[in-house]
Amino acid sequence: MVERLHLWAFLLVALVAAAALVAACAGGGPREDSASQAPPSAPAGGVRATTTAEEAVAMLENVHWLGHASFRIGDGKTIYIDPWQLKDAVPADIILITHEHHDHCSPEDVSRIRGPNTTVVATADCVAKLGGDVVVVKPGDKITVQGVPVEAVPSYNLDKPFHPRQNGWVGYIVTVNGVRIYHAGDSDHIPEMDSLQVDVALLPVGGKYTMTASEAAAAANAMRPGVAVPMHWGRIVGSRQDAERFRDGCKVPVQVLEPGA
Repeated sequence: MVERLHLWAFLLVALVAAAALVAACAGGGPREDSASQAPPSAPAGGVRATTTAEEAVAMLENVHWLGHASFRIGDGKTIYIDPWQLKDAVPADIILITHEHHDHCSPEDVSRIRGPNTTVVATADCVAKLGGDVVVVKPGDKITVQGVPVEAVPSYNLDKPFHPRQNGWVGYIVTVNGVRIYHAGDSDHIPEMDSLQVDVALLPVGGKYTMTASEAAAAANAMRPGVAVPMHWGRIVGSRQDAERFRDGCKVPVQVLEPGA
């Protein structure tokens, strides 16, 4: 009788163990393990959740700040954004103009770098100033220029009269060799910025006409780009201290560039 009870107990334990094994296989393993191995959800905002200092520098290798809001991007194509008071006239393949103010839309500077095969992209109010063929864009437009994807995004003031939303002025996102470079134009920290997916963010920090350093840092922290660069300082308005305050307020990598040619 005792031996029979031992046999039944052994069979009961074996059945319980077998049932547990079947349940684990059907569920893909114990719940605790599957939860711990699940990949983390992608962060809201920018393309890159973390960027090393080396990666940040590499992304900016072909991005040249020419002072104020003017940049030249050189990687295959030579692309200018808002060329103004240029020291050197490297011929342009593509010129992007954010709006018609003189420190962004400069016919004199455009004429120095514009050649017969240069494509000029600008808002409608720049056409008469620039002359010649101009590709006109408005916020929300997505075009391809000489093989380069270009997106025109909103750029305006929230609490200032200098850049009204109704003017339809723009910033640009340019994709060069897979790197999405965002130039905000003359803008405040507008709601549309927060959902942008960009690798490099070029943001005005000078205040008065655009974001202050702290507002620009908040914009960068919301977008979470791979690296942020302060602009719109050093001429007209804004100082190196603004650029440094921006850097100190950012939770993403920041490069304070020196103006080049």
